[in-house]
Amino acid sequence: MRKLENSELDRKSIEDFKQSEKTPIIIVLDDIRSLHNIGSVFRTADAFLIEKIYLCGITATPPNKEIHKTALGATETVAWEHHKDVLEVIQNLKDEKATVLAIEQVESAVFLQDFTIEKDKKYALVFGNEVFGVAQEAVELCDGCIEIPQLGTKHSLNISVSAGIVVWDLFKKMKWNL
Repeated sequence: MRKLENSELDRKSIEDFKQSEKTPIIIVLDDIRSLHNIGSVFRTADAFLIEKIYLCGITATPPNKEIHKTALGATETVAWEHHKDVLEVIQNLKDEKATVLAIEQVESAVFLQDFTIEKDKKYALVFGNEVFGVAQEAVELCDGCIEIPQLGTKHSLNISVSAGIVVWDLFKKMKWNL
């Protein structure tokens, strides 16, 4: 076995990325404090050709040196917008026929492994603040909730880790499980 060289990875140019068919997933980040978490989510979004990221509330926006450290240029490829009010973003996404799902531990949440993708649907995933999670008002406005099962003592994952897990799972189900 040999590690591949960067030249062997078939990387897209920024222009190729922008013209590529996107995975029908939108990420909504609400009140994310850590600039490194924001940058990491951008990098995950780039890896899986995610359609767009909405940065809401106090979530910082590019260009930002600290976001760039972890995004490694993904802020140049992934489409994004900033909005003050996450509730407005959620409602607009629902009006555009996206299925909006909070990633949160709530009553009646569907465990990630049990969540079934519906073909030809667009999904918007709402991730909340590192301390308080997705705001209750946002949870109530969403179409449903997905919970990542956890077996340890913390039952708390870093927001960028949660985004990576959920995006990978939905991407895999969209591309290979149907």
